[in-house]
Amino acid sequence: MGIPGSGLAKGLAVTLRTMTRKSHTAQYPDAQPELPPRTRGVIGLFEENCTVCMLCARECPDWCIYIDSHKETVPPAAPGGRERSRNVLDRFAIDFALCMYCGICIEVCPFDALFWSPEFEYAEEDIRDLTHERDKLREWMWTVPAPPALDPRAEEPKELAAARKAADKLAAAEAAQAAEAAQAEAERGSGGTESGTGGTEHGTGTGNETGNGAAS
Repeated sequence: MGIPGSGLAKGLAVTLRTMTRKSHTAQYPDAQPELPPRTRGVIGLFEENCTVCMLCARECPDWCIYIDSHKETVPPAAPGGRERSRNVLDRFAIDFALCMYCGICIEVCPFDALFWSPEFEYAEEDIRDLTHERDKLREWMWTVPAPPALDPRAEEPKELAAARKAADKLAAAEAAQAAEAAQAEAERGSGGTESGTGGTEHGTGTGNETGNGAAS
């Protein structure tokens, strides 16, 4: 059986040790937290890049993206061309009451129309106000941070390496073609000079022979 009051003494000892240590509590909202650059706060929409492909809405596991659009006929760009039809965005909304911030919509967007913003202070008193229409989503774009600079020590992406290899190969082929063309031109020039020299010798020989015949 333990000593009476030992539990209370241990609790007070823990309290005294904690009181003597520096607190790590951030006084939010007076002190804003330092968020990492890839924080998943809210999603911003860059409407100009959206082609209404509906890929984000189809891949969303929560079905919280709502898109409406219509088709318009675009006149031909040049005389004699054909008219084209394009999708025009009417509505783009995200219901953040359903969103689980998985980021799939941002990853699958092939035209870079959706971006993560570190802003997280958009709580509402009415749950219906958590459905952000495209105007609100466009406002979040101004809070999207710039992409971080590339690490100079990082390995070069395979796409850039393949593109550079193809460009070097094309440049080498063009240089080889230019060298062959220059060599062929030089050979043609040398052949013309030899022909001219031969013609001069032929003319000289004829003149001498004629002169000798006349002398005799």
